[in-house]
Amino acid sequence: MKNRMMIVATFLILLMAMAVAPAMGENTKLWDVYNNVLKKAKYVDLTHAFSPTIAVWPGFGQAKFKPSVAGKKYDGYCEIGEAFDYKKHGFIATSYELVTDQYGTQLDPPAHFYEYGATISDLPATYAIRPLVIIDIHEKVKKDPGYHATIADIKAWEAKYGKIPEGSVVAVRSDWYKKWKETDRFAKKPFPGTKLDALKLLHLERKILFHGHEPLDTDTTPNLEGENWLLKNNFCQAEGMMNLDKVPPAGALVMIGFAKPEGGTGGYARYVAICPPDWKYGKSVEELPGAPLPKQPYPNKRDKNGVLRPTPPGK
Repeated sequence: MKNRMMIVATFLILLMAMAVAPAMGENTKLWDVYNNVLKKAKYVDLTHAFSPTIAVWPGFGQAKFKPSVAGKKYDGYCEIGEAFDYKKHGFIATSYELVTDQYGTQLDPPAHFYEYGATISDLPATYAIRPLVIIDIHEKVKKDPGYHATIADIKAWEAKYGKIPEGSVVAVRSDWYKKWKETDRFAKKPFPGTKLDALKLLHLERKILFHGHEPLDTDTTPNLEGENWLLKNNFCQAEGMMNLDKVPPAGALVMIGFAKPEGGTGGYARYVAICPPDWKYGKSVEELPGAPLPKQPYPNKRDKNGVLRPTPPGK
């Protein structure tokens, strides 16, 4: 709670300064928020990297990664079907054969289930950053892998941290993401979820933006009643999240990024939590500025699945 109050107080002070700032500097005041708050905050990635070997919903196949090849002849440079190469062409590129937009960490728009639903390209830019709430059910999931979050779990969170903020993202921590590499088990029942009445409370009464979870489905009912209700009532949801155990239950923000195929029924997503500066997990911009990026220890080469990796000589 102390961390939460500190970051909120800092934002309020900066916003008050923005309100009384002279006109000359008013266009740069958000930079003050970045330098004084966001630059010092800790960033935690909530997103799995996707590859041809990840867990998928049982009805979908696997993606394929291949070297990109020339689709046209370019005189003196490449022939049709020729793979681009560092030495000959100065660059490489990858062709991704993605069997579905429901792959890896994702953001589901209503159109995934609903004929009249918004598609991924309809989602507004205001999705970009929101308060992040973590409802923790992982101890219950240890005893019952099929446990679904309840209204009681939500009320327990509110008894400790206060009412869930309107417009927030509520993620359900189950620690199921730790089974991500168990591809034969991850998407099979039983797995954790969220009960329909809990989803209704969150969306209709607390008016959250969307909820998220670590498995690849919202619930394990025969007709996916939770997911059906959400998407057919014009709400989105996040699936396949990770590292929710490395985020404070209250006080963090979440950045929401996703691919934008026109008319898409799913979004390959990137979620990043922004945590208070003294949080024990994550890295700050001051610690990890991001430019220049570190050089790989060995040359990048493709493995048997087409994934580019630093590869020692002779491997």
